[in-house]
This record gives sequence, C-alpha cells and structure tokens, in this order.
Amino acid sequence: MAYKISDACVNCGACESECPVSAISEKDSKRVIDAGTCISCGTCAGACPAEAISEE
Repeated sequence: MAYKISDACVNCGACESECPVSAISEKDSKRVIDAGTCISCGTCAGACPAEAISEE
C-alpha cells in the first residue's frame, strides 16, 4: 500500500529528497505522493519532522 501525506504537512520538503523513486512532488503548496510510483518503503515517513506521512 502506498503512503499518504496528511494535512499536518508543513511543506518542508524533507521527504521529497529522501524518496528513492521520486514519488513525491509539490502541489498547491503541499507535498503529495504519487500512489502509482510509491514502493511503500517508508523512507519518507521516517524523514518527516511533522509525522504527517502514513501508510494508507
């Protein structure tokens, strides 16, 4: 299952640079994860200082 970024996201970008498959991008002033590209590794969740990323 893919990971999802909640409204708790502060748009710091820490997760985007950590994603090994470049599944994270910025849209409408927040980060989003492309579920089709995400490999569910959890690296982004570990990098998120706001704890805004969880598995769907």
